[in-house]
Amino acid sequence: MEEEFEWTAKRVRDTFIDFFRQKDHVFHKSSPVVPHDDPSLLFTNAGMNQFKPIFLGTVHPKSELGRLTRACNTQKCIRAGGKHNDLDDVGKDTYHHTFFEMLGNWSFGNDYFKIEAIQWAWELLTKVYGLPTDRIYATYFGGDDKAGLAPDHEARDLWLQFLPADRVLPFGCKDNFWEMGDTGPCGPCTEIHYDRIGNRNAGHLVNNDDPTCIEIWNLVFIQFNRENDGTLKLLPSKHVDTGMGFERLTSILQNKSSNYDTDVFMPIFNAIQQVTGAQPYVGEVLENKTDIAYRVVADHIRTLSFAIADGSRPGNEGREYVLRHILRRAVRFGIEVLNGEQGFLNKLVKVLVELMGDDFPELRQHESEIRKIITEEEARFGKTLQKGIEKFRKSVKGLRGKILSGQDAFILWDTFGFPLDLTKIARGTIAMDAFATAELQKREFLATDDSFKFIWLQEHKSIVKAIYNGSQFVKSAAAGDEVGIVLESTSFYAEQGGQIFDIGVLEGPFATFNVCNVQIFGGYVLHIGSLSGATGKISEGHEVICKVDYDRRKLIAVNHTCTHMLNFALREVLGDHIDQKGSVVDPEKLRFDFSHGEIPDPEQLRRIESIVNEQIKDELDVYAKEVSLAEAKQINGLRAVFGEVYPDPVRVVSIGKKVEDLLNDPKNEEWSSYSAELCGGTHISNTREAKVFAILSEGGKGKGIRRLFAVTSEFASKAIELANSLEQEVNDSFSLAGSLTLKEVAALRDRVKSAPIPDVREKDIMNKIGQLEAQVKKVQKKIVEENKKKIVKVVTETAEAAASEGKSFCIACVDVGLDLAALREAVTKVTRQGMSVMVFSTARNSDKVVACAGLPQKSAESNRLVSEWLSNALEPIRGKCGAGKEGLATGQHRENNGCGNKICINKAKLAAGNVLKLEHFCPADMRILNAICVNNTGRLPKLVTEDGNRSKPLSLAYKNSKEDKFH
Repeated sequence: MEEEFEWTAKRVRDTFIDFFRQKDHVFHKSSPVVPHDDPSLLFTNAGMNQFKPIFLGTVHPKSELGRLTRACNTQKCIRAGGKHNDLDDVGKDTYHHTFFEMLGNWSFGNDYFKIEAIQWAWELLTKVYGLPTDRIYATYFGGDDKAGLAPDHEARDLWLQFLPADRVLPFGCKDNFWEMGDTGPCGPCTEIHYDRIGNRNAGHLVNNDDPTCIEIWNLVFIQFNRENDGTLKLLPSKHVDTGMGFERLTSILQNKSSNYDTDVFMPIFNAIQQVTGAQPYVGEVLENKTDIAYRVVADHIRTLSFAIADGSRPGNEGREYVLRHILRRAVRFGIEVLNGEQGFLNKLVKVLVELMGDDFPELRQHESEIRKIITEEEARFGKTLQKGIEKFRKSVKGLRGKILSGQDAFILWDTFGFPLDLTKIARGTIAMDAFATAELQKREFLATDDSFKFIWLQEHKSIVKAIYNGSQFVKSAAAGDEVGIVLESTSFYAEQGGQIFDIGVLEGPFATFNVCNVQIFGGYVLHIGSLSGATGKISEGHEVICKVDYDRRKLIAVNHTCTHMLNFALREVLGDHIDQKGSVVDPEKLRFDFSHGEIPDPEQLRRIESIVNEQIKDELDVYAKEVSLAEAKQINGLRAVFGEVYPDPVRVVSIGKKVEDLLNDPKNEEWSSYSAELCGGTHISNTREAKVFAILSEGGKGKGIRRLFAVTSEFASKAIELANSLEQEVNDSFSLAGSLTLKEVAALRDRVKSAPIPDVREKDIMNKIGQLEAQVKKVQKKIVEENKKKIVKVVTETAEAAASEGKSFCIACVDVGLDLAALREAVTKVTRQGMSVMVFSTARNSDKVVACAGLPQKSAESNRLVSEWLSNALEPIRGKCGAGKEGLATGQHRENNGCGNKICINKAKLAAGNVLKLEHFCPADMRILNAICVNNTGRLPKLVTEDGNRSKPLSLAYKNSKEDKFH
């Protein structure tokens, strides 16, 4: 039975819209999630997307959009794809979605501003939705001296009418100054945050990534324009742009800590259970694979249905490729985890339409098409699915590690649609619980001696003490059984302290046992894997030879040692307060979490990276020694992980100084200049083995916690080479600034943003791209000015020549771009001299034609005539013309076939007589022009005589005409 809520999702949505309708806002329905008119977007990802023309000042004032002064809606949004892609996080927490709704209200062109926006937000949240006022916090822009921006005291003072001062908080540009891009409209914003707990002062949790104190509404006050040189200018018209997360607001009003526990999703969960027969959804986050699958499938069916309803579908490129990935991810989770049958996904469309079809009628309108497309995609995927399962099983059967090879993982993901996170779930692992370790102790088995893990490049003999199949101990295991082997001693490293496990093989009389995972439970090291052959058996008491994959371990050891050097460098640059808060070390990369309350600036990151590379260059020896915990703690500058439980004795790892030296004079101040840590991991013997170190990214993980990702050795070298290549490409582009377009610069910027290159290099290159963009804009502006002069000159000369021949109109064709404003200026200048004129222009590397026509008279009749004249001229190439205004009309066409201008010119001359009734036409002129326009090729045909025979070329006939009046 479904839970009943006072604030249903539909009521939450309808209340928002009704509230702002009562405030004279027009409900401007959501734009499609597929932005057909904005190539810069993969999907519509914010409520303001469709209003960008208003903010940018490009909207036509007489269009529906241009007439808006107040608007409200709930915008459909999809966020999937790109460098900061959260797709693979969906399902693993309570708040990630690929599809979501954004509630918003807008004011355009000085209609209302901060006073009304803040007052109405307070009224809606507290008076209408009834949120407790003592749980609400507001932030405002606190100013930025470097940018020359004053604090937004107006917003602050407005909030102080409703909230005490300790709940009205200032923040900097990062949190409270919104910008559309590097240039363009921008302004301060005020955010509304809500404390889910209550009865406390949660001010310190605001903007600190705390799930109990969350942002619910952002009010943006667009009042500046960011110029090309970085300066800010006040806009002539100010705008308000607000956005509130619908799913998040609903979870608050329904008193749920998870967006997925609301009636936005629960009906879909019920339908999933009905079509798959899975266990019910219970709402667990981390370990429950079934709940993860429920969230994945429910989220993805929403995304797919809305995208298909709005005109897209799964495919092989761009957004279609993203949709195919989403569909296959949903299918795999539904089949592999929820045990659904092939074809289950399309059956969920019905419940989604019932749930959201009233508010989004496009779902109901396209229901059959949505289901048909999803059904087809499921069937297409099903044809490769069985092959994929066979490929997966073969891959993991011979696997020598928990992670598949890059080639196998890519094939599984790209060809067979196996999401990598699902591959990990399917692979699983075997773990011993307290009952299992207690049984080993009852048998009086000693803990595994793993001291041999520090001995490299040697085989190690041992004895099989126990075999565990995940639920009980067995005497033996056969081929195909995945089990865990407990040895008397081992040279394998078990995963711990952030370092990933070793892989390799155990060789013995039973053939070969592939070790793909190594874990430690209560001191017992469990070697997880299976026999490699189709036959054979492994039993208790078998003697085995441990063979570790030392090539892989070498990569891990390099990253582990560099993690120590990074820890040291962070302390050197950012201060002694730095504490390690976690790390992950694997063959490809290292991740390091540390305590720091501020965002490191680029120069600090550059210095941190430099210190590590200096230590690599210095070829420092790496020393390790086991000592008593009490002795180790006496060493000055020793680093340890807060909260970690260390054995006694403990292993000390020192870089550049022998451990014995540290112990002989533990209080020596000099030791703070060396890296010394408590660590039980494996390391390289000299820092030169790391070759090179590079930080790929740095960001926030939680309140006061920062996270770094870095690479070493060949991975770092490739990242640096790629950065060098991209930077060279940018440098070379400066010499091409005269021929580059802003679209090409934007594409280059996107490539750099998505490239796996060092963080500081990315920032350097992005700065250069900013300079390149400014240069391109400057060149284009100069070209526009030069073209404008050229157009005016050509048209003026053409008009003068026509006037000297007694003509009352002229027609010109230029090749100076698609600047209609320049054409209008030239046409206006000529019409002031009393002559009718039409001008055509094309652009380099473009198949588009633009045109402008003008008459000297300024009247309603002249507006009609000039529009008809230009429409007639563009008709042969299927061009379009707008309505005449002030005696002018403009038009265009995108498919210039090379002779289109010539055809248009000839048709324009003909129309000048037919439409405008202009003088100086003779019968020969009219006959010739009719022949040209009917021929519709731009080439002069031959004349046809009265008896039907072709005679001399038309050009000759035209040339010999006695009444030739124009060229």
